[in-house]
Amino acid sequence: MTASTAPVWLITGCSTGIGREIAIAALEKKYRVVLTARDPGTVEDLRAQYPGQAIAVALDVTKPEQIASVIAEGNTAFGQIDVMVNNAGYGYLAAIEEGDEDEVRAMFETNFWGPMKLIRAILPEMRKRRSGYIINISSQAGLMSNPGTAFYSASKFAMEGMTEGLSREVKPFGIRVTAVEPGPFRTDWSGRSMKQVADPIPDYAEHVGSRRAFIASMHGKLPGDPKRAGQAIVALYDIAEPPLQLLLGKVLYDSYRTKLDGVIASLKEWEAVTLATDFPSGQ
Repeated sequence: MTASTAPVWLITGCSTGIGREIAIAALEKKYRVVLTARDPGTVEDLRAQYPGQAIAVALDVTKPEQIASVIAEGNTAFGQIDVMVNNAGYGYLAAIEEGDEDEVRAMFETNFWGPMKLIRAILPEMRKRRSGYIINISSQAGLMSNPGTAFYSASKFAMEGMTEGLSREVKPFGIRVTAVEPGPFRTDWSGRSMKQVADPIPDYAEHVGSRRAFIASMHGKLPGDPKRAGQAIVALYDIAEPPLQLLLGKVLYDSYRTKLDGVIASLKEWEAVTLATDFPSGQ
């Protein structure tokens, strides 16, 4: 690998957290990186630290004109884009009944529609080249939904569904696809990047409001290390057949195993009812 042949990564949401650590890990491996953030000044230090290896570009994933321009700038600077990482996103905490619909729609614009538009924009060149890698940063909330985070989970479940179908659509073109599901990591997700319902309903205070408060109280104390996450994600590039899903963190690993055990138990319990709804054999 030379400076002119190093793979090119386009990463959204590089200003903080896991997105920034993915960018650092890629740069440390001598990869070329299109650093994006709504304010490119927040990643200027990385661009300056890796001259010729990184460019900093403004990108708000909810603005289609910026999506087109960031891909064009990446191609102009480096010739092509080999890896797209859809990392930009944020959370919104509210019970279903108390959530503000405009806030939920805005979150979906960032968490789902933005990544979808980026994927649609990059696929023509990856498909023509018959190579590429799309990594979608999902969440433990894309695998399990809990009180207070159901809206956020809905946006990440949508990401999971899109990722799974996409992986099958583009595999014949040599394009790889992975969804990464971080558990509780020490990022700004539960702090600066978190929005909460403005007018909570008192009836939900005990079982939803208390969970919102707990999530906020854990900011800065969570067990996941963003640096290790970034390194694990960048390491996927060297794997010929990367996983469709990559879970990150012991808390998520344990809780998802418990959920899957419950799913299997429910399948067995209701197997007779499930199978009895088909037409009888031969009809």
